[in-house]
Amino acid sequence: MKIKHYTVGPFSENTYLISENGSAILIDPGFFEPHEFQIFKNDLAESGSKLIAVLLTHAHVDHVLGLEKVLKEFDVPVYLNHSDLNLWNNFSDQAKRFGFNAPDFDFIPENLSEKKHFTIGPFSMDVIYTPGHSPDHVSLYFPDMQILIAGDALFRESIGRTDLYKGDFDLLASSIREKLYTLPGDTKVFPGHGPSTTISHEKKQNAFVKALG
Repeated sequence: MKIKHYTVGPFSENTYLISENGSAILIDPGFFEPHEFQIFKNDLAESGSKLIAVLLTHAHVDHVLGLEKVLKEFDVPVYLNHSDLNLWNNFSDQAKRFGFNAPDFDFIPENLSEKKHFTIGPFSMDVIYTPGHSPDHVSLYFPDMQILIAGDALFRESIGRTDLYKGDFDLLASSIREKLYTLPGDTKVFPGHGPSTTISHEKKQNAFVKALG
């Protein structure tokens, strides 16, 4: 399994392309500038992989900015947790708050509910419900590779903000301690912003959420 990341858009959001055995999934397409999307397309073509799905850790505007571009060129399903669809259903209002004009989506994504061994093509992952930054937030753990796509739950020595719609610091702290810090320590964490880290590093060095015990 190969993972490639792109830091894109006005929020320096991390978008991830994961490929294996001729198939690829795209996580949190935040492409904003045309050249950002073109780089992704070039990489996908060079890999020889076929894009089979888009997965969203949550529906904040910076993680969805490039979705319309993707769906215009790739006929693939989109997955998002359905615990609270307010962010998804009000995407255009979100965009306006940050100075962007973007239409609402005219479909509801497939439900990315919490479960172990969620499979798409050759990819198998655990979908971990991690609310607190947003009410629809999930993190994606690939146990075979010990890789975690953490979205905006956990950053290197930081955490996602909790001052937006239904943000809740105590809930986010519980999500991190009970669901992410229980993963193997050498799990590599790929966050929605900033550099990668590991679970063991965050348990020791994260000043916002300390590990218990």
